[in-house]
Amino acid sequence: MNYPIEAHQSEELDLIRASAAEFAAQHIAPHVMEWDEAQVFPKELFHEMGRLGFLGVLISTEYGGAGMGYAEYITIVDEISQVCGSIGLSVAAHNSLCTQHINQFGTEEQKRRWLPKLASGQWIGAWGLTETGTGSDAGGMHTTAVRDGDGWRINGSKNFITHAISGDVAVVVVRTGEKGDSHGMSAFVVEKGTPGFEGGRKENKLGMRASETAGLFFDNCYVSNDNLLGKVGEGFIQSMKILDGGRISIAALSVGIAKGAQKAALRYSREREQFGQPIGDFQGIAFKLAEMGTKIYASELMTRHAGSLKDQGRKVTRESAMAKLFASETAVEVATDGVQIHGGYGYTKDYPAEKYFRDSKLCTIGEGTSEIQKLVISRDFNKA
Repeated sequence: MNYPIEAHQSEELDLIRASAAEFAAQHIAPHVMEWDEAQVFPKELFHEMGRLGFLGVLISTEYGGAGMGYAEYITIVDEISQVCGSIGLSVAAHNSLCTQHINQFGTEEQKRRWLPKLASGQWIGAWGLTETGTGSDAGGMHTTAVRDGDGWRINGSKNFITHAISGDVAVVVVRTGEKGDSHGMSAFVVEKGTPGFEGGRKENKLGMRASETAGLFFDNCYVSNDNLLGKVGEGFIQSMKILDGGRISIAALSVGIAKGAQKAALRYSREREQFGQPIGDFQGIAFKLAEMGTKIYASELMTRHAGSLKDQGRKVTRESAMAKLFASETAVEVATDGVQIHGGYGYTKDYPAEKYFRDSKLCTIGEGTSEIQKLVISRDFNKA
């Protein structure tokens, strides 16, 4: 079931939707549980998605990207996430965090150096802000970069980083000034293989198990000043702008997971019979499905509106936080009801309901918890 948003319909967008859906059906769906059980990050799949333009959606064709906007990007993340939230999450993280940080704040030389490899899927990107003791409180980070001649020495670690092991390049935000100073952090690009830089142990997660998550470790890691994005002290401000777009990504991911969960529940409600009729004919089930559809529709409207504002170059802090908050909580609600509709079978791995349930929860945590979104929204209202 699709939820048409008239302002965002076009023949080109329909083709992109069909392309993403077909790719997910052919190359992702047959392996979903295999990757989930083994916690395998299918890196070769991402190389293939890169060839289709899915990993450089928002990057100009000048740098090897697809040169598209958020309407197309949201559609791709949505369609892939309907089949597997793990793959949708990795597509979102690669596009909106690492790649977009370089795209938005890199020099012309830096863009030409890294974007073509990222946009083509030749390289996979990671982005590091979170640390073990500083999740929401990024200003209290411990990882530091100290000047050393024409470069910098980085020491410390990052936690819960997507593609920390398999990533070929990472954008990391570290402290170059005083702790707690919003102008005391800077962003650097660090390539895999740089001495003193390595990924840590893969996290054993509840859901999103095919999306690799691990720590990043820096032990006297030297990077050139050419690897600094923007100016010294701009890292935190840059990160907040990147997270505005990142929250749209998580909202799109949430919409996709919710749609997938509802489709599975609807399908089961038509097949499963009790008391001589499909359970979907009972009001208790029919009303759950109606509420699912209504909340998904609202989530997609909010997400696409935020994406439209982003394409226009307008401030989206409030709108992206609202979309992320509502869509992520909706994904959890829909996935939970999906399990309930499946009854006992929803608690088994014979049906997809349990995976949507497990995957959905991260959407309310990653790139700012629901509580942080409420804080962002309320502060933005107070500024108005």
